[in-house]
Amino acid sequence: MTFIYREHAIQRMFERDIFEIDVENTIKNGEIIEEYYDDKPYPLFLVLGLNGKPLHIVFAKNHEENEIIIITTYYPDKDKWSDDYKRRIEK
Repeated sequence: MTFIYREHAIQRMFERDIFEIDVENTIKNGEIIEEYYDDKPYPLFLVLGLNGKPLHIVFAKNHEENEIIIITTYYPDKDKWSDDYKRRIEK
């Protein structure tokens, strides 16, 4: 599996002190909490990892090339997510 980081993801990781090892561990060991199979050109996923503090990673998966394309990374906002960070709070 090859990890490809989009420029946006790299910028956000730098701004938020998120490291590649955290991103890759979250994708490998985290829980997929949202799936967007109809997204183009590849299906998108939102995964939650708990590496000391909750971390969300949005990534696309190119099955043909066995690539994981990192779109963005962030620490979920307590005001926008449920206590377990798995569901969005609707306002």
